[in-house]
Amino acid sequence: MEKVRIGMFGARRGGSYLSILQADYMKDKIEVVAICEKDYETIGTEKNHPGAPCFKDFDEFLAYGKEHGMNAVFLANYFDEHAPYAIKCMEAGMNVISECTAASTLKECVELVECVERTGMKYMLAENYPFSASNLEMNNFVHSGKMGAIYYAEGEYNHCGTYESFESVCVSNPGKHWRGLLPSTYYLTHAMGPLMYMTESMPLYVSGRSTFSPVMYSEQADHRSNFDGCGMMFAEMSNGMTARFTGCTQMASDYSRYRIVGEKASIENSGITSGKVRKFYVNRFRPEGEPQDCTYVVSQSDFGPNGKLAATGGHGGGDTWVVCNMYEYFVNGKDPFFDVYRSVAMSATAILGWKSALNHGENFRIPDFKNPADREAARKDTDTPFPDANGEGATLPPCLPRN
Repeated sequence: MEKVRIGMFGARRGGSYLSILQADYMKDKIEVVAICEKDYETIGTEKNHPGAPCFKDFDEFLAYGKEHGMNAVFLANYFDEHAPYAIKCMEAGMNVISECTAASTLKECVELVECVERTGMKYMLAENYPFSASNLEMNNFVHSGKMGAIYYAEGEYNHCGTYESFESVCVSNPGKHWRGLLPSTYYLTHAMGPLMYMTESMPLYVSGRSTFSPVMYSEQADHRSNFDGCGMMFAEMSNGMTARFTGCTQMASDYSRYRIVGEKASIENSGITSGKVRKFYVNRFRPEGEPQDCTYVVSQSDFGPNGKLAATGGHGGGDTWVVCNMYEYFVNGKDPFFDVYRSVAMSATAILGWKSALNHGENFRIPDFKNPADREAARKDTDTPFPDANGEGATLPPCLPRN
């Protein structure tokens, strides 16, 4: 492949990425071939995205792409619908970059992995939070050797939306929109992903808890949407550390934060947009000439050519890094960190973290999706909080039961 000829599925969330994919500095590397968006009249038209025909129907979009040399698809559709479309694309001979989450059931995790292996197509997750300036700085320090063994890591993703946004998708459409049906542990990629990336570790076991929100409960007349405010998980990781991370929380906090603690030093940040980092040494391990406790600010321009491009990109520059990593993978064969195995491990952690929360913190083992025996054990697990198009099929509640 000499050029990524990509289609975008979902122009609302995908709009942030389209601005990068169609930027002047990408024109020799990436071409947007087609766009698929069901809300065609407002955001999916050629007027909004010149140069790329737009479709309402996914199959028509895919067929057009096959006829016009489309070799990749960016999935930015609904949260719970990524895996089936990823499989369709790869079976059509197209590489896939998928928004979070990779899969919404353990069965889909198995099917996604086996599709990648069967077709030989490339798959990566568009997880962008590891690539904020402060998280890149933390990653560099973790790999500097100055921290010693890593004991503990924590990640907190806060998305404290306005009531108006909650009302528009949850209260006015009770039991229908995925955001209103999302258990508190499910959207964990922005909290857990940076921890996996920085420490190069995988989850082995997970225990989860969820917290009821009286405010969210009181704002719903029929109580058919999720009214938990916070999901918290603890995981035993493959490098021996303990990780604590959230799902997408509704807590009253204005930023997401991350912290890594080692035997010799720790490092933490104050959100993905501020660039502020705090580094602390145990005094007897403090390198000569460095302060024991230091807070400083970094920017994307400190991190090479991709960082300079990312200085104005969305999500603290992370969206630009994702596109650059995608190009290096699809064209030059440089493996991404969030390959299919790490991606489904996060999805499985979210699913089992929720089962744990429903069972008072019961510990669950995360399947190893490279292991055939683990795949067989997960293959028939279709448990999900999300109903099908007919409003049926949900087997898990979206929130803690209320007595």
